[in-house]
Amino acid sequence: MSERFAQFAEVPVETAVNQQLVGFIIGDELFGVDILSVQEIIRDVAITAIPDSPAFLEGVINLRGNIIPVIDLRKRLKLMAQPKPEDQSLWIIILTVEGRVTGFVVDRVTKVLNVPVSSIKPPPDIVVSGLKRQYIGGVCKLEERLLILLDFERVLMADEIKKLKSMKRPKIMH
Repeated sequence: MSERFAQFAEVPVETAVNQQLVGFIIGDELFGVDILSVQEIIRDVAITAIPDSPAFLEGVINLRGNIIPVIDLRKRLKLMAQPKPEDQSLWIIILTVEGRVTGFVVDRVTKVLNVPVSSIKPPPDIVVSGLKRQYIGGVCKLEERLLILLDFERVLMADEIKKLKSMKRPKIMH
């Protein structure tokens, strides 16, 4: 059984002063994604593996009759692997990237963050948390932590997005 979480339609949209982000954790790092990109957050859902797929593609899930590819964000960003406790649930953030609904596995989702737009700075020239600069949309300091805003259109390269778009999206009848 899957536990469904917030649909973000009822959350007020960002103002010119603040940007609303969904915060999530991978390892010890805090990341954020624009709330307007987030379709929903789910947990404890079965992932079906796909043979001969890239290592970062965990597989696909059936989300209300739609087949959605699921990408392990830790593997995709080549972040150091950490052992996952057996009792820890799987978190999947469902985003729309380049018109394609895609799931991204993260360690944990935190909360909706209200970040002043003026505090978001371009990514530094040096590598942040082992990430390539191209994946980072911006950084800001939030409660004594560094918040890394990911650019999901760059996380998936153009040819990878084309492959995901070419995947058949059949409706599954119940």
